[in-house]
Amino acid sequence: MLDKIGYIEIRVVGKRGNIEISPENYDIKDIIAVLQNAENLLFPGSKKERPQISYEIKNGSVRHLLKTALQAVIGFNAILFSVQDNDYSIDFLESPTAKALEFFQESAKKQGVEYIISTSIENSSVIHIDKDTTLARSEDIWVDAEFYFYGTVQDAGGKSEANVHLDTRDFGLLKISADKKMLGEYEANPLYKDYGLRAIGKQNLNTGEIDKSTLKLLEIIDYERRDNEDYLSGLIKKASSTWVGVNDADDWLGQLR
Repeated sequence: MLDKIGYIEIRVVGKRGNIEISPENYDIKDIIAVLQNAENLLFPGSKKERPQISYEIKNGSVRHLLKTALQAVIGFNAILFSVQDNDYSIDFLESPTAKALEFFQESAKKQGVEYIISTSIENSSVIHIDKDTTLARSEDIWVDAEFYFYGTVQDAGGKSEANVHLDTRDFGLLKISADKKMLGEYEANPLYKDYGLRAIGKQNLNTGEIDKSTLKLLEIIDYERRDNEDYLSGLIKKASSTWVGVNDADDWLGQLR
């Protein structure tokens, strides 16, 4: 079983004043920030079924070791290679992974430290992030979009920030920001029931990826799954004549846009 475990290493090199940083003088808030972003490096999608991640901190200056399934480590090593190969462009990455790398870049600039990220894979790919590093991500490819998500409501509410947790088949568990007044005025109890949620958020024009951290609730939609499928089937049947003569549906839709 041990041969199926690997790790990613996030090494932090720098000083606090004239003293080199080490596990003995490394603040707990910095450890927490590294761990939160490291999880998104390894598992940018749903965390619901991810394998276990264990943690160890070592000297030299500070070495964060995150041990998990070897398959995930191999995948992350490929990501590191692609970042290197694309001259540190991160446009191709999923949004949570790109944001995590941007966190390390911003932290390097603010704290004057260097992050060296690698894996346990032999001849691992390595990326260096310091105050002069430029991780390039095009901002203009992200646009506002409207979405309809269908699934089971797992949680709704919140003391300081209200949100709805919707468990979907296609996107995993979504956390969608919501207005407290809207949730308070909704008469039915939505917990553990199937609903549709209309939401707005950011979408990548090139890849179609949804930035799940930007989702905001617009409307809660009551629906019966079976009736909804019958309705959609009816619409497809009615619209089928429109597609006659269309060989490439994606190209046709692209022209319409």
